[in-house]
Formats: sequence, C-alpha cells, structure tokens
Amino acid sequence: MLNDRIAFIGAGKMAGAIAFGLVGRGISPAQLCAYDPSPEAAEKFAELTGAVCTATMKEALKDAGIVLFAVKPQYAKAAFDEARDYLGGKLLISIAAGLSISKLTELSGGLERVIRVMPNTPALVGEGMSCFCGAPGATEDDLKKAEEILSSFGLCRRMPESMLDAVTGLSGSGPAYVFEFIMALADGGVYAGLPRDAAMELAAQTVFGSAMMVLKRGKDHPAVLRDAVISPGGTTARGVAALDEGAFRSIVMKAVIAAAERSAELGRQ
Repeated sequence: MLNDRIAFIGAGKMAGAIAFGLVGRGISPAQLCAYDPSPEAAEKFAELTGAVCTATMKEALKDAGIVLFAVKPQYAKAAFDEARDYLGGKLLISIAAGLSISKLTELSGGLERVIRVMPNTPALVGEGMSCFCGAPGATEDDLKKAEEILSSFGLCRRMPESMLDAVTGLSGSGPAYVFEFIMALADGGVYAGLPRDAAMELAAQTVFGSAMMVLKRGKDHPAVLRDAVISPGGTTARGVAALDEGAFRSIVMKAVIAAAERSAELGRQ
C-alpha cells in the first residue's frame, strides 16, 4: 500500500479519475490533495474524491512525496514555473500528453525521479489502459509506486519511451475510434429497424463483451474468436465481407499510424 502523500497538480477529469481509483483501492482521501487554479475543477475533484484542494501550489506540494502532474501540455510551462521551487526530492509522475522525460526534467528544474505516463479516458470508469516509462534516475521502487497508482483505475504496462507515440496512437486516441465504431454499429441497427436506444445498448455491450473475450481468453487470437462467429454462407460472413470491401482494417490501421505520427510531431514542438 502506498504511504506517500500524493499531490495532484491539476484537478481535471483524469486527475479525478485517478484519485477516485486510489480511494477505491483503500487510499485515504486525507493522503491526497490537489491544486488547480480553476475553482470549478477543484470543487468537482473534492466532491468526487473527498480530498482537499488547496488554495496555493505551495500548500499542495509541501508535504507530498509523489506529485502527479495532470496539466494540459500548453499550460505545462506555467504550472512548472509555479511549482518548481517545491519539487525538490519528490517523485514526479506526469500524464501530460506529448511531454517527453527530457522535457519534464527540464521544466521541473532537473528532477531525476520522473515517470511519464500515457493513460486513456476509460480511466473515468475504472477501465483505463496506461503505459509508462521512467527516467534513468527513477528507481525500481518509484516504478512500482507508479504501477500501483495506475492499476487503481485499469490496466497498466511498462514500455520504452520510444514506443509511447505508438501507444498514444493506439490506446491514447483509440477510445475515439471505438466510439465511432459503436455509433456506426448502432446506426446500422437503426437502419435495419431497431429503436435507437436498443441499438445503442446492443452496440456498446457487444463491443464491451467482445473486448472482454480478447482479454480473458488471451490464448485465442482475435482471428480465432472471429472465425468462431462466422458460419459458412451465414449472416456474419456477409457482414465481414462488407467490412473487407470498405477496407475496414486498413482504415483503422491508418488512423493509429496518423495519430502516432501526430504525437511525435507534438513532442518535437
């Protein structure tokens, strides 16, 4: 169990999801605090988690052992300028998209214990997927603490930093592709005669259940699971043929690659 006091810089939706996950795993709200210049964000964070949101950055950071940086990249420099004097000796875990370890080290004033994370929005319902990597100065104990935090709101995996742009393209941006697919499934159902509410429930649950099959039956390749649904000359065979005609798999691959390339571009800015 984590014993460190954890301070959140930024109290938006992702910060709230992480803190909520930690409280759900038995971390006391008294062990958490946050600072956000937005009174509305601070109020929502406090209501969701039961943790205190402080009036100043200094107050939030003074007793913290772990700092969770949850600020949008465009506001990172301003946030670090305000926090830098109070970060010495702390473990910094950043979920800011596109900020490399070297950039985080620079902005923080030379912190050595830095961990970069790429989470995704299903964290908001406790089903996130996070990939993380550590700076050379991050210890194994630091990485284990990060793993404990990230696993409180979903699955997590250590990855080399060189792979995080690809992670961003797949799991970071991926929920948007899945939502598009769910909407398309539901629209198809409506066209075929289903009421809108029923079509949406059928589509969402079908995607959820199919994903759980992939995760829980890991020895079975998705192609094996797909083939188990397809009967010769049946309805699914015709539906899959229509997907192939539209280059469905190729389009999805191109989406992941395009998002990964954009992530790399943002990292160079």
